[in-house]
Amino acid sequence: MAGTLNLARLRRRYADEDATPEEVLREVLGRIEACTAQHVWVDLLPHDDLLLRARALGAMGAAQRAELPLFGIPFAVKDNIDVASYPTTAGCPEFAYTASRTATVVARLEAAGAMLIGKTNMDQFATGLVGTRSPYGACDNAVDPAYVSGGSSSGSAVAVACDLVSFSLGTDTAGSGRVPAACNGIVGLKPTRGLLSTAGVVPACRSLDCVAIFAQCVADAGNVLEIALGPDPRDPLSRDVPPLPVRAGLHEGGFYFGVPAVEALRFYGDAESQALFEAALQRLESIGGRRVEIDFAPFLEAGSLLYDGPWVAERLVAVGHFLMQQPEAVLPHTRAIIEDGMAYDAAAVFGAQYRLAALRRKAEEQMARVDVLVTPTIGTHVRREDVEIEPLAANRRLGYYTQFVNLLDQCAIALPAGKRSDGMPFGISLIAPPLGDRDLLTLALRFAGEASEGAVDEPADDDIQLAVVGAHLSGQPLNHQLTVRGGQLMRRCRTAHAYRLYALRGTTPRKPGLVRSLPSGAGDAIEVEVWSLPTGEFGGFLREIPSPLCIGSVELEDGEWVQGFLCEPHALVNSEDITAHGGWRAYLNAVGT
Repeated sequence: MAGTLNLARLRRRYADEDATPEEVLREVLGRIEACTAQHVWVDLLPHDDLLLRARALGAMGAAQRAELPLFGIPFAVKDNIDVASYPTTAGCPEFAYTASRTATVVARLEAAGAMLIGKTNMDQFATGLVGTRSPYGACDNAVDPAYVSGGSSSGSAVAVACDLVSFSLGTDTAGSGRVPAACNGIVGLKPTRGLLSTAGVVPACRSLDCVAIFAQCVADAGNVLEIALGPDPRDPLSRDVPPLPVRAGLHEGGFYFGVPAVEALRFYGDAESQALFEAALQRLESIGGRRVEIDFAPFLEAGSLLYDGPWVAERLVAVGHFLMQQPEAVLPHTRAIIEDGMAYDAAAVFGAQYRLAALRRKAEEQMARVDVLVTPTIGTHVRREDVEIEPLAANRRLGYYTQFVNLLDQCAIALPAGKRSDGMPFGISLIAPPLGDRDLLTLALRFAGEASEGAVDEPADDDIQLAVVGAHLSGQPLNHQLTVRGGQLMRRCRTAHAYRLYALRGTTPRKPGLVRSLPSGAGDAIEVEVWSLPTGEFGGFLREIPSPLCIGSVELEDGEWVQGFLCEPHALVNSEDITAHGGWRAYLNAVGT
């Protein structure tokens, strides 16, 4: 059953009319009922509400469906993320309130056609990395319940690992979007702070909090990120710039990856995890990477500031008032951590900020030597009985490789990288500077052996070569129209110096129009991707293309002619000429979209 709800498979089923959203919903609810993992959910949405959403999606026409990149895709959210008209508990029943407005990130996913199934279990107030600190019960690990599921986004990770939903949202302050991914053998993406809005999220440390994405494969995590990212007027900490373009070496050539010096690595006596980490490094070398040993000390010291410094006092801003009014409602270990924040004054906050600035500079010097940093996500798995004996020690062990990332304003992705002999998963993290999210996703795809939507076969000789220029590019909202039909990305290149590109008005999602210039020398070379599409799928793909776009012949920079997207001239009236940007992605980056 594992992986049967990934985006590529579900999109294929919908494209082939092999399933309806209501049928997929009933499958999901059946899986949830049969799942043996305990305490995954805080609450499922009411059955009638779920049916209403599924039927509304199913009633849409083909053109409407084509505009929804997440049409009929089931997902879940951590229960510190608001969904209008439903309770938000943040893992504390006495704290619960009915949300009046849906969190921005959830609203964007639903607007793209996704089906929300329910709210997932978590460490109370997102305080902890173990997944056992919940009055709703300790969430079982998806592989072996004797081990912790990881926290604080425990339920969100287990829901994906048990194939109950296609993807889920968690939050990440100290590693809560990566540790549970490693504990359960899935992908966990922690974007650059501010790329995903935190409006409608109960804060832990608001200046550090991120919304995280759990998925069954790298491509799915990247798809969700591209759909949900963007600035938000409701969130003053959201970023108004998109991720940086992918560096060429990470896409197809050589790259440098940093590894902590041997004396800084910690596996806590787990020889199998240590061997799996070395195997992962060799895998990176086999795809063009060069290993560089770095000084890990500034990263570790920065991470120690999160719980041994005044940032713990930021948790008081979020829930301190509730803690003072109802201390008995807060679990003892959670209360102890939050109450530690009372020991710091304003002078301590400024002193720690100065120290963090110095450590950030030292970390940046190390990162300047490499394209990405590679660490284990966790050094070893932690048994639930060990948490009961030494709860704080277990938490620190799980956060050893994750706690520094948000403090240093980095982005990271946790990836499966093998299994121990007892079946427990091992994972690595790729870490990059701020806004390097697409670099991480590109390298992660290569490490995992995925194409844009998973492993693919060699294209047939008679496949159609199609140049795409806008919303069908990799990571863009309509790319799924290619991948569900078996499309494969063949190369990135440019057109001949004979085209002009326009930002069309009134299109959803936003689209460009490519036209060949009539006067000689009046055009330029425009960035395109050339995809291979099976001949038998081409007719169905054409039916999804709305006017004023059309398919014609496009000349590439090397003189080859292929099929490609063009635009009817009448649509260019009052459209913006964006030829100078050289491509749709560059234009979107320039305007902050």
